[in-house]
Amino acid sequence: MVLVYLTSSGKNNNTLLANMYGFINTCLKSLVIEKFGEETWDLLRIQTGVQDTFMTYEVYKDEITLQLVEKVCNMLDVSPEAVLRQFGEYFFEFCKKSGYDHMLRTLGGDLYEFIANLDALHSYLSLSYQEMNAPSFRVEMNGDGSMHLHYYSDRRGLCHIVPGIMGAVAMDFFKTEISMEIISQSDEEERTGKKEHIVFLVTQKPAFPPKCPTKPPLVSRGIKNKSFENPYNKYRDRKNQVSVCPVKKNHWAMIRGIVQLGKGRMLRGFRPVYPKDLCVDVETFCKGLPFHIVFDEELRIKQAGVSIQKIVPGLQTTGIRLDQYFSTVHPEVTLTISNVRKFINSQFVFRTKREMMPESWRDRPMLELRGQMIWMEKLECMLYLCSPLLRTLHELEERQMHISDIAPHDVTRDLILLNQQRLAEMELSNQLERKKEELRILSKHLEEEKKKTELLLYAMLPKHVANQLKEGKRVEAGEFKECTILFSDVVTFTNICAQCEPIQIVFMLNSMYLRFDRLTTVHDVYKVETIGDAYMVVGGVPVPVSSHAERVANFALGMILMAKQVKNPVNGNPIQIRVGLHSGPVLAGVVGEKMPRYCLFGDTVNTASRMESHGVPNKIHISPTVYRYLKGKNFEMTERGEIDVKGKGRMRTYFLIRNSSAKENEILGQAIKETDSGRASSQSLLDDTSKRNVQRNSPGEAQEDDIHKNLPAIPMQYADSLQGLDKGGCQEVKELKGKQRSYGSVPSAQRSAEEPLPDPVAPDKDKPQNRTVTSHFCLLL
Repeated sequence: MVLVYLTSSGKNNNTLLANMYGFINTCLKSLVIEKFGEETWDLLRIQTGVQDTFMTYEVYKDEITLQLVEKVCNMLDVSPEAVLRQFGEYFFEFCKKSGYDHMLRTLGGDLYEFIANLDALHSYLSLSYQEMNAPSFRVEMNGDGSMHLHYYSDRRGLCHIVPGIMGAVAMDFFKTEISMEIISQSDEEERTGKKEHIVFLVTQKPAFPPKCPTKPPLVSRGIKNKSFENPYNKYRDRKNQVSVCPVKKNHWAMIRGIVQLGKGRMLRGFRPVYPKDLCVDVETFCKGLPFHIVFDEELRIKQAGVSIQKIVPGLQTTGIRLDQYFSTVHPEVTLTISNVRKFINSQFVFRTKREMMPESWRDRPMLELRGQMIWMEKLECMLYLCSPLLRTLHELEERQMHISDIAPHDVTRDLILLNQQRLAEMELSNQLERKKEELRILSKHLEEEKKKTELLLYAMLPKHVANQLKEGKRVEAGEFKECTILFSDVVTFTNICAQCEPIQIVFMLNSMYLRFDRLTTVHDVYKVETIGDAYMVVGGVPVPVSSHAERVANFALGMILMAKQVKNPVNGNPIQIRVGLHSGPVLAGVVGEKMPRYCLFGDTVNTASRMESHGVPNKIHISPTVYRYLKGKNFEMTERGEIDVKGKGRMRTYFLIRNSSAKENEILGQAIKETDSGRASSQSLLDDTSKRNVQRNSPGEAQEDDIHKNLPAIPMQYADSLQGLDKGGCQEVKELKGKQRSYGSVPSAQRSAEEPLPDPVAPDKDKPQNRTVTSHFCLLL
């Protein structure tokens, strides 16, 4: 797993099924996020349809990794070779970060030794990753210092990972730069398993050339005779060929170069000493090495250890062949002496053949042996020093073996016990990873539910008010010097309720309110509340804007248009509504603890309610204050004249007719419908929607679907749209801390439309002033 991609393989119906451990996919995910960002990974994950998190010790299908690589190539428009090479370089760094740094550094002192011991490392890792089927490596040193790296793999097309990994290893561990070139590519015919065989030519050069002490030029030392210069150059070149950095050493320096006490270095020029005769008798040798086999070039067994004779009784027969009792597991080659000598630097794993075992033993799992091949030149025989390949105590018991069957000096005893503990730790780690993933998914779902809750809360209260309540803070009342309030109700609503079923009333109101709520998004006004058939909206609260009157006026025009789409359940005709508008100051705040509401207080609320109650069906009744706000802003208005307003006396009021500068589809927040003759009117769009609604069985559900799907809300642009957003909330609201404020609710005197805009409602001099605070709750109830 550390240096090459981990695979697990299983055979089912003679078909090779390749899988990968989650460690590989996790590395690929980390690479994409680090190099290209979290958004790129999310897009890649969605396109491939894979999960977001992979378990380290869990096996995943090979197609997942291949799909990810393919999509990365398509998204970045790069070749697969470049992506795999980049992945190989990053995979080495990812393994180091995962804690395999020290293990990798101890594999060899140079790149040749490092590659030669890779298979041994994978063999060790297979103890923990039991389903691992890693690629195999074999390296050959050439006379010119280059190497031939043989790479064998069950999967094709991933060989370009190897140059990336090896280049990163050579640079990080050995400070050398390497170039790798594919010189041959074929299928390995001598192997029992069909594998891709790639041969790389590896060339090395130092990444940082050593700095040699340079002598001053001859001219600087006063030597100008060329007869001295030429011999010196020849002498210098000859010395450079011998040593890169020639340094003259004294006697003690040479001794310290031979051996350095306490530094842990081996003797240079070491020559072993062998005895004339082997001082070990045959019986002691077979007992001391209970798992060993000696066979000749014809694979005939000459000698075997006592423990392996006990497990495989057939080995006691003289002259039997090795391939009669064992099959080769690794490397996957035909068992011949030439193949054994060819892969002599690799670890060999043999498995006993079931048909050659005693009848009573055939139900047991077959024993596997793992060890090293040593060629004995003088005897022309091969020595196989091995140990039983056992990973856990359970495998030991299945083969009816004991720890005592393994020699005390054999580290296999310790490996079995340590790996038993290691597997238990891996299982705990795997469980923790799964719990972590479950918590991540739960946290994600919790965040989604939290957003839904916040959206619901923000639909009931202004955002800044809701945030203060969530933090447990007290929401102070705020004064708004100018705003526009709208009230509306359904004409003859009481008679409709008396003649219809309650469910019909619910469908009718729901259909109407859904349309009105959509208009609040179009014109960015705040819906205060609904009580029965009454609908209340305010502009300029809680975010102060200068165009509050224009927004509410356009909203009112949209309400009249939308109300025509809602049918009276009694006679099937469109319902009729009354709308009233008034502008002035208000006091806004949250009242109550159970189901708190953001309420408006002041005489402005009272006057707006009076405009609605004294209105005319399908008309927008506005006060003089609203008239002055809208005058000169492309709104068409007509004077109604003076009327008696309850609690206000005589007032000159007006009717709002239309907005001459805006089309209906802009007011309704609908997209422009293109036709052959140009733009179609918004009314045609609404008529189409109404026709579809009539054909549905459930009026409420049908209308809701059409509103959300066919009529997307497009915000209408106002002069202060960006300004209102930049304020980011009610920044201009004055906080009333410990002060009691009240607004006079008094009848207003009649004023001409041409006068400058004073206080919204002037007191009537002939009547006493009532210093009270009027709530719209009281007015509506």
